[in-house]
Amino acid sequence: MIDKLPQITVAFWIMKITATTLGETGGDWLSMTMNVGYLASTLVFFSLFVVAAGTQLAVKKHYPYLYWTVIVATSTAGTTMSDYMDRTLHLGYTKGAAILVSVLLFLLALWRVTVGNVRVSDIRTRKAEIFYWLTILVSNTLGTALGDFLADDSGLGFFGSWLLITGLLAVILVAATFTRLPKILLFWLAFVLTRPFGATFGDVLTKTREKGGLDLGTAYSSLILLGLLVLSIFISYRAVPPQKRLA
Repeated sequence: MIDKLPQITVAFWIMKITATTLGETGGDWLSMTMNVGYLASTLVFFSLFVVAAGTQLAVKKHYPYLYWTVIVATSTAGTTMSDYMDRTLHLGYTKGAAILVSVLLFLLALWRVTVGNVRVSDIRTRKAEIFYWLTILVSNTLGTALGDFLADDSGLGFFGSWLLITGLLAVILVAATFTRLPKILLFWLAFVLTRPFGATFGDVLTKTREKGGLDLGTAYSSLILLGLLVLSIFISYRAVPPQKRLA
């Protein structure tokens, strides 16, 4: 089984942040702006995730647009699932985030025990790939709950939360560059934190000016982010030689 995942480069993180911000604005557009509701929106986006992830598991090589479709699906589904847990089930952001942290740690431990490692640079079996996508789904759901907690319960607001997470990501970047901390640990920390980074940045784009946002709206913001993601994928994969795309 050849590796069907992209290289972890600067371009990867740019596209990941764009995709997860799109997940926030897209999830809010369907559940709140269109008033579909959190449960119905979760069913729609989770169905999209199942179809996209199933197709990704079935193919034999790396298809960039398919891969990033699955990432967007995990982000939109994560947004509405988190909102359903926190708001409809009234678990609250703190309890919801605690539950999701526990699920994420359990998944990583089970992945480690079952496969032997949790490296994302060497996924060669179907089992490892399934763990990979389930972990991403849970991490993006956790990131939404964490972003909402910081923006609402912590008192930092949307912009303050975004600045805090930006600082934490900068610390992780420095640690990855200048320390010997396990790269896989830093990867998953960054992967989880880029979700609330995207969530809070999405709120900055969509919320009213009275709430500290730019008041662009969920639909308009989602279209802009979708265009940016498609353009980023096109430019990134044209710039990388074919033999380097399957690292």
